[in-house]
Amino acid sequence: MSILSRSMVIIPTLNAAREWLHSVPPLLASIPAYRVLIVDSSSVDGTADLASSAGFRIHTIPRNEFNHGGTRQLAADLLPDAELLIYLTQDAVLADLNTLKALLRPFADPNVAAVFGRQLPRPDAGPIETHARLFNYPAQSNVRTLESREEMGFKSVFISNSFAAYRREALMAIGGFPRNVIFGEDTITAAKLLLSGCKIAYVAEAQVYHSHCYSWKQDFKRYFDIGVLHSRENWLLEEFGEASGEGRRFVTSELGYLWPKYWWLIPSALVRTALKLAGYRLGRIEFRLSTEWKRNLSMHPGFWK
Repeated sequence: MSILSRSMVIIPTLNAAREWLHSVPPLLASIPAYRVLIVDSSSVDGTADLASSAGFRIHTIPRNEFNHGGTRQLAADLLPDAELLIYLTQDAVLADLNTLKALLRPFADPNVAAVFGRQLPRPDAGPIETHARLFNYPAQSNVRTLESREEMGFKSVFISNSFAAYRREALMAIGGFPRNVIFGEDTITAAKLLLSGCKIAYVAEAQVYHSHCYSWKQDFKRYFDIGVLHSRENWLLEEFGEASGEGRRFVTSELGYLWPKYWWLIPSALVRTALKLAGYRLGRIEFRLSTEWKRNLSMHPGFWK
């Protein structure tokens, strides 16, 4: 039995028709359509019809019931016979036809509970967007254990459900994905897996094209949500260390990447850094803010019901 035949691909969607022509053809060329589950948040642009035409399984949920952790756990619960669960986002595009097989290869080690692949910048990505992907997703693969936190700190629990796979048995053993988080369900899950004695693998050879050109406002909102996550899940910082050291390394790397070739972008990069820091600090004290303020400051206002 091939490793792909023991797996299922899960893609949460919301009005994904615009990305469909880019993301679906390489997916259909890599895995049979019936091994793909679309969990659609009541799209109004024909996403469900496109998924049906492609032969994918479809499960529709009300838009206001979507939650980054809860929806992904719902998908896992819908697929009790799948040994390996591959999660993608609707805008992640497989780089080649061997990407999924490469992603699943580390599961040959029974102690590997989760694997994530390399995210490459979109072909039209700008320098700031490109650097973010090169920094977070290097060309060298690695395998992490709980002992990795001594060297890597908070980076040891870095993983992204935009392109990741989980051994279902290990995922369920830690209670599955958290069901009500603003986002960062992948980070929480990675931390619990390491604490349970499992391994997490990063496979640089398994690649997707996936990056975002965030505005200054979006950067602020995203880091506000990161601050909320770290405030509400403070045990992450207690177990794996503060994220500030990784932030300083990112800024140093970014300035080095931009100078001198893209020197005119440095002021923008510095403004973004200041906004990220401000957003993060506000997020860490979100308990002092009203719900209305939190809705306005967050990238995920629907979380603040």
